Amino acid sequence: MKKRHHSAAFIKRLERRVIGKALNPFDPAIFHTLSLVALFAWVGLGADALSSSAYGPAETFLTLQGHTHLSVFVAIASALTIFIISSSYSQIIELFPAGGGGYLVASKLLSPSLGMISGCALLIDYVLTITISIASGVDALFSFFPPEWRIFQLAFALVFVLILLILNLRGVKESIAILMPIFLLFVATHAIILLYAVATHAMDFPQVAGGIVTDFNDSLASVGFTGLLFLMLRSYSMGAGTYTGIEAVSNGVPILREPKVKTAKRTMRLMSASLMVMVLGLLLCYLLYNVTPREGKTLNAVLFEGVVAGWGDAGYYFVILALVSEAALLFIAAQTGFVDGPRVLASMALDRWFPVRLATLSDRLVTRKGILIMGGSAFLMMIITQGSVQFLVVLYSITVFLTFFLSQVGMVRYWWQQRALVKNWAKKFSINSLGMVLTFFILVTNIWFKFNVGGWITILITAALVGFVIMIKRHYDHVSHLVLKLDGRITCEGAGGVRKFADIPKRDPPAEADLSAKTAVVLVNGYNGLGLRTLEEMFRSPYGTYKNFIFIEVGVIDAGVFKGVSEMHHLKKRVEDEVERYVDYMRSCGYYAEGLSPVGVDAVEEIIKLAPGIIKRFPNATFIGGKIVLQDSTIFSRWLHNYTLQEVERRFCQMGVPYVEIPVGIN
Repeated sequence: MKKRHHSAAFIKRLERRVIGKALNPFDPAIFHTLSLVALFAWVGLGADALSSSAYGPAETFLTLQGHTHLSVFVAIASALTIFIISSSYSQIIELFPAGGGGYLVASKLLSPSLGMISGCALLIDYVLTITISIASGVDALFSFFPPEWRIFQLAFALVFVLILLILNLRGVKESIAILMPIFLLFVATHAIILLYAVATHAMDFPQVAGGIVTDFNDSLASVGFTGLLFLMLRSYSMGAGTYTGIEAVSNGVPILREPKVKTAKRTMRLMSASLMVMVLGLLLCYLLYNVTPREGKTLNAVLFEGVVAGWGDAGYYFVILALVSEAALLFIAAQTGFVDGPRVLASMALDRWFPVRLATLSDRLVTRKGILIMGGSAFLMMIITQGSVQFLVVLYSITVFLTFFLSQVGMVRYWWQQRALVKNWAKKFSINSLGMVLTFFILVTNIWFKFNVGGWITILITAALVGFVIMIKRHYDHVSHLVLKLDGRITCEGAGGVRKFADIPKRDPPAEADLSAKTAVVLVNGYNGLGLRTLEEMFRSPYGTYKNFIFIEVGVIDAGVFKGVSEMHHLKKRVEDEVERYVDYMRSCGYYAEGLSPVGVDAVEEIIKLAPGIIKRFPNATFIGGKIVLQDSTIFSRWLHNYTLQEVERRFCQMGVPYVEIPVGIN
């Protein structure tokens, strides 16, 4: 027993060294300390969108199949798409100031079921964001290494997944602060290249304009208007389909600095403006420098080498710096999956689509279980795909545009329903309507072009996840219905007080506790039928008669509570009131009773911290927990329930603390 205790203590110390010491959720400055200003948010939430400039413009350019001057039209259409989608998501931020990602928007404005589908699609996309970003970054880095080093590429990618996972377990702000210099280096190097390229070739603009007219006329003559339109639409959909990071800002509002809405909208402007400039600038420079594909090099690498051709050795090193920063930005883009994926998972867990434990926070005040799931899923996906960027690109972006589309449909519906109440509703309605049309088109074309080459796998995985969460939700709904019957034991309080159980003897409560008497320390979770049934079963059980009762209810600070100071205080007040109702109840039955209502991020840890003091004061204390027992209990149902009590029992066993579980059957 001691050996196991020492082993657990060693693991705890190691965890503290790697992840960091615990944070105090009641620190008055904690929300300010952990929140992100617009610049940090641009790095943590906007890197995913900006990193798509590493492959999005090139995909647009190459899809035109030699009709390269038509890329100007596609570039303008892509920039307008970015502007429209970002504007529509700015409206979502205003409507959902506490955070409004695709899951919440579809759930509130359409239906919980459509919200669930949107959330599942987002989770798949965030896993793929982590995987493809790291795989692309490693691919770019290894292009500088000898070919024989390629055997280590997958291992290198897996190590990067683990590094980002550990950084995010420490905290979002800490991980972003470490990655920010890389992000700024990317912005600086690419801005210099684009500005220099445009400035030195400004006199070539008339020639480019002439090439656009010639290319348009030649294409029209060779493939006809329908063929020309199809070619441009395909190029547009394949390029614009890679600009997937816009949704992240609206979903990440809770972690932004106050005033959150203003910070979020400023972040959105930074992200959309930088992405539009990068897309337009790269596609224009491809034309100015007559960039053509070259074996073993990206189009950006070919362009950069052409821009710095007259810079000598300085140009060579500058290109290396720019391309390394581009590869590194792809690593930062994976951060979006680690920041927003666990947040979506926690929101869905609070609504019982996933196990409720996934909404809990670690003592570093992050959704630790969600981070581990996202990182573990990306790790597994990396192994399955062998880090193949070509294969991951096929899987990527289908799901996020499903979320985009559902969000826009929800907003369009809302503005139409509120048209008589909202000022300038027509403008707002038009913006989201345009966003709806564009996202639907990109979604359909992505499915059309990618389905037969592997896109069906993404659809299959998403459908499987949807089926899984429906099973979880149905189980929780079934159990909730049964628990409501238990709650029927709570009677109304009137002039005569609460109705007491028939077999509890009636007497006046003692003024003081008999410290040497048998004491029941009852673990409760709200004033409800389960708690009252636990008390009832105690008086029917062979464990003996208790003279003192201590009620413990832990107010758990989860992802739904950790949004502001007011939510924390409401939680504390609610828990105190519920415990006091148990105390009043048992005193009215003639027993000494008192209550404890700690608040923290981990119910088990809070209970364990209280145990030594209680046992010292009441040597004959026994801890008691009411355990839900389903008539048709399965491994699946046991996995979804009683995990707190199971961990408490394990820890008390190690400590030698008396603990009894009272089974409470519901059927």
